[in-house]
Amino acid sequence: MEKPRPRRISDFKPTLTKLAQTSHYEVRFGRAVGGLGNYLRKRGVDKRFIAGEMGLLCSQATLPGSSLATANITGAYTGITEKFAHSRIFTPITLTFYVDKEYKVLKFLEHWMEFISSGSGVDPSGDTYYFKMRYPDEYKSNDTRIVKFEKNHFQFLEYRFVGLFPKAINSTRVSYQNSQVLKATATFSFDRYICGESSSLARSLGLDLNNNAALTANARSNASNYNDVELNRVMNNGINLLNDGTSYAKTQYRHSTFNKDFTSSVSTLSGTNVGSGIIDP
Repeated sequence: MEKPRPRRISDFKPTLTKLAQTSHYEVRFGRAVGGLGNYLRKRGVDKRFIAGEMGLLCSQATLPGSSLATANITGAYTGITEKFAHSRIFTPITLTFYVDKEYKVLKFLEHWMEFISSGSGVDPSGDTYYFKMRYPDEYKSNDTRIVKFEKNHFQFLEYRFVGLFPKAINSTRVSYQNSQVLKATATFSFDRYICGESSSLARSLGLDLNNNAALTANARSNASNYNDVELNRVMNNGINLLNDGTSYAKTQYRHSTFNKDFTSSVSTLSGTNVGSGIIDP
């Protein structure tokens, strides 16, 4: 290891000017389905609000953390106690939301927790009401995400939560003093999280789970442009099936990978030739 030496500010300025900012993030709640979705919709919280506006109203979020539980092993080496990991522990996250004038934010949190404990089916306003918890697969969300990104939207990090549900809602203070935007804070528990993209598109492109970490912004842009070109080709030069007897678009398609044309004549069941079309390679 070389000894420390004097360095100029210009030597490390490029590193210190490329730091991530805390204010660029997005929270995306998965659509509430099944009994939970119906339960919330009856109380004025529709799926569109959950999937769109609820995440936009999140004024403060926490990127998830985790730790490893360890066990001590003594005796393998004389006088040494070793530690081995046996479980991974995930820390609950806390989200703070601006409350809208229709109070859908509070309704979403309150009635989600209410749904979890409403397995008894008894009228909650009755004197004989009691709590009964529902099965986890009825109230847990597997598609809620927090996306941390930068101004150019090319550098980002996605966290997908599996088995997420609200564990606690903090008390919300109101006052006759100077009016401020009302906020609600809730703590969410989850079974685990996935760091990196996990959609089917990301898997097909090989970008899931933060693979291809060296992929540059230009490469992502080129991939996006390629997708746009392919979409335009399909929409503009694809097969016309508007009416019987309408000819297929006679556009020769040369696949860049196989370097050959994938076109052939197409005919109806009666044997009438209606032109040429693209054969799936």
